[in-house]
Amino acid sequence: MLERGLLPDFSPAVIAEANAIAGPALEPGPAIRDLRGLPWASIDNDDSRDLDQLSIAEPLPGGDVKVLVAVADVAATVEIGSAIDAHARANTTSVYTAAQVFPMLPERLSTDLTSLGEGQERPALVMEITVAKDGSVTESDVYRAVVLNRAKLAYDGVAAWLEGAAPAPAALSRVSGLDDQLRIQDRVAQAMRSLRHQHGALSLQTLEARPVFEADELTDLRPEEKNRAKELIEDFMIAANGATAKYLEAKGFPSLRRVLRSPERWDRIRALAAALEKELPPEPSSRALEEFLTERRLADPAAFPDLSLSVIKLLGSGEYVVELPGRGGDEHFGLAVRDYTHSTAPNRRYPDLATQRLLKAAMAGGPPPYGNEELAALARHCTEQEDNAAKVERRVRKSAAAMLLASRIGERFDALVTGAAAKGTWVRIFRPPVEGKLVQGSEGLDVGDRLRVRLVHVDVQRGFIDFARSGEAPPRLPGQGQSG
Repeated sequence: MLERGLLPDFSPAVIAEANAIAGPALEPGPAIRDLRGLPWASIDNDDSRDLDQLSIAEPLPGGDVKVLVAVADVAATVEIGSAIDAHARANTTSVYTAAQVFPMLPERLSTDLTSLGEGQERPALVMEITVAKDGSVTESDVYRAVVLNRAKLAYDGVAAWLEGAAPAPAALSRVSGLDDQLRIQDRVAQAMRSLRHQHGALSLQTLEARPVFEADELTDLRPEEKNRAKELIEDFMIAANGATAKYLEAKGFPSLRRVLRSPERWDRIRALAAALEKELPPEPSSRALEEFLTERRLADPAAFPDLSLSVIKLLGSGEYVVELPGRGGDEHFGLAVRDYTHSTAPNRRYPDLATQRLLKAAMAGGPPPYGNEELAALARHCTEQEDNAAKVERRVRKSAAAMLLASRIGERFDALVTGAAAKGTWVRIFRPPVEGKLVQGSEGLDVGDRLRVRLVHVDVQRGFIDFARSGEAPPRLPGQGQSG
């Protein structure tokens, strides 16, 4: 982290400030709505304690549904210019590694005073969204409120229940009517997701590796896949972020937008599609790419995560940019939306905290808390630090993988090329799902190619995993029956 310009530890000044905060920032006033009586619930990872958002849905006459997303009002506690704010602004994000989590905010805040924990009254910013039957958002608003989380739920348990594979989680059963609530939310989220994909939002599925420990010993890296509950929250957060961007635009405020520009390596994406007998247009088209991805997911679901990973690598990384009021900006190529910011995870991401401050200033009728040049510099810094945090997480993940593979030198694996540049070629093996460098036999390879590799060296301390191209025939391409 230090090599990447990230602060792994909180300074004494940060710790002193956090310890001096007496309690949650519950500010009474006519502009703050009392929504504690609504059946709010959170859905997150099993072990998450930094809970950023809650949601509910209310059917309206005519078939529309009003969705409310409550986001923890972290800005009410963390003041601009404070030691806590300086640390958060330096890192801009929490860093999640297999070894340890390095939170952006002190845990006294992120897992307690500014977390929407079960049974806790907390201040929030609420994004109110009216969704039509077809999944389109017809109206939206943003306002301040006090909320109360009735149930802390976990993705896997809610997904299994929604899909009929398991009974309702205990926390869900304890709250009267919450089961109907979640079914409504699931129905609305599916409609919004379906409409986004019709507009070109990309259906991508990757195998994210999650560390598995027995006591303090790392024993495995297991794939963590999307499920219905994760998609529900993802769709609501996309809608909430869109409502935030539109609110700031309507108030004449600048905003920090999250964009993914048209892919520079569209030619390689076209080549991958052509190898699977699909012709994509010469110019980047998210709709055409989504049609291809949908076809491949149905034709060969086992190989689809490998194809998704190749496409993700070729799409490139998202970035933060400033959008000034009245000026059009770039859309998010992967989500097929233009009005998009980050606002729903202020305990974990600094752009979301900065956006909260912009929102609250707009609500109060005051000036923006950041000048345009400062906001532009902040956007660049957040993009850089997010990239640095990702590199740290990847480095530690590789160290964890190197530990697991240390006893398997000489073994051969099926692999997929995930990176090809002048500085080297990288491949991912499938079990465990980890990446390493191809130190021998990289000639002529590009992203998306499949091959056989042999593990030749690992360095746990530096996170190095080195492979050599095997002399065996490569596995068959997706669509030819080869399973990843």
